[in-house]
Amino acid sequence: MLDQCDEYTPSEQRIGANNPSTVKLEKKRNAHFMTLLYFILLSLFAGFAVPLQAGTNAKLGNLLGHPLWATAVSLMVSLVVLIVVIIAVKAPRPNLAAVQDGPWWIWMGGVAGVFYITVALLMAPRLGALNFIMAVLIGQLIVSIAIDYFGLLGFPKQSLNINKLVGVLVVIGGFLITTRT
Repeated sequence: MLDQCDEYTPSEQRIGANNPSTVKLEKKRNAHFMTLLYFILLSLFAGFAVPLQAGTNAKLGNLLGHPLWATAVSLMVSLVVLIVVIIAVKAPRPNLAAVQDGPWWIWMGGVAGVFYITVALLMAPRLGALNFIMAVLIGQLIVSIAIDYFGLLGFPKQSLNINKLVGVLVVIGGFLITTRT
């Protein structure tokens, strides 16, 4: 029965499969899927870096004698790496004049970075990598829902539906399960 449905029938067997517009549409869908897959994998790898960053910065804080020194060193290393990447990709010079007209909150990313790095290096060793990252994830999910729903920080407004709420509740439930063991 599934083979009678266009969705499950190979493109060569579909009616009009040789039609150039059908082929073009299928190529566009495949390209969109591959782009989405690439973005998801890149985000997944960025997620891999978060607990590694918390652990390495915690050790660095111990060695330097204070967590704020580890935050400073981490951000300095980040700056050096960033400069290398900017040069490597030949990024254009920033438009500093445009920044003057930006909203006040555009500078909060740096503040959030210092806060996160410092809290991560203090809390990750106490909570363990999994519990710390799950707590961070729940915080990210809650704020992300608010950002999407209200269209904050320049994001387009997105509706809040039951699927999104259930997804967040599942993560919260997972957190509660992992912290009880």
